[in-house]
Amino acid sequence: MSKQPLGRPPELRRTWLFVGGADDNELAAAASSHADVIALELEDFTPPAARAEARAMAPQLFNEWRAAGKVAAVRINPLESDDGLPDLSAVMQGRPDVVMLPKVAEPHQVERLDARVSHLEHDLGFEPGSTELVPNIELARGLMQTYDICLSSPRVTACLVASEDMAADLGAERGPDGIELNYVRERFLLECVAAGTVAIDCPYTWTDKDGVEHETRHARRLGYKAKSLVNTTHVDIINSVLTPTVDEVTKAEKVVAAFEAAQAVGEGRAELDGSLVEWPIYLNAKRLLERAGALANYE
Repeated sequence: MSKQPLGRPPELRRTWLFVGGADDNELAAAASSHADVIALELEDFTPPAARAEARAMAPQLFNEWRAAGKVAAVRINPLESDDGLPDLSAVMQGRPDVVMLPKVAEPHQVERLDARVSHLEHDLGFEPGSTELVPNIELARGLMQTYDICLSSPRVTACLVASEDMAADLGAERGPDGIELNYVRERFLLECVAAGTVAIDCPYTWTDKDGVEHETRHARRLGYKAKSLVNTTHVDIINSVLTPTVDEVTKAEKVVAAFEAAQAVGEGRAELDGSLVEWPIYLNAKRLLERAGALANYE
């Protein structure tokens, strides 16, 4: 089967890797990783004194990342800050695939970004609407409005929930088990699914590999298909967890075959290995097979 063109669609972007604009070693490691998306992080990860240099590097970085098969993203500073509009004007010269906006708490913040991106696309001669937007939900106020934020612009293809800033806003105590964010992650996913938007899970901000694997498996159990991260060594672990395994594909194929055989003889459900297979289980199996096939096109 022939490979798909570079630039995987939003629903197949498993790993969203953030890297600071002033960290040459991390930038190099990110480019050679298997991350689906690399995001130049101009906010918290880039000191204010280094932001002008990081902006200037953006076009070259975006081109390098796209040449390596990555989706090229950037997280600018909030538009209300002194750096937000200068960030956006500079990085748009490099035609980013995705612009991420932090600290989104109201739909009008995304609407303002949409208007500014539209203006820059026009001035730069880019295809109208070609730049995707990904709001970052980092505050309790934003969590309560995630559905409306997702629908605030047709450019919004995904939405991301934060960990550290969200916990700080809640006054929660952070821990590697992440229990303090359980409701946040569940509520966020629900709102994104209702809006038809890809939900990106929060990053695991500890360095151990067992922890990130456990948290990613929990995220997948909830229904997440994408996760953000800040550690390049976690890329392969997250990709592996969020990719259907051979055993899972085999099991799904059996479920589909059993259910379709039952339907063919007029039965509403099938029995397989001691379990009853009904429509929801059948549809989940079909979705898993479709996802596995789609991801294989990019490997």
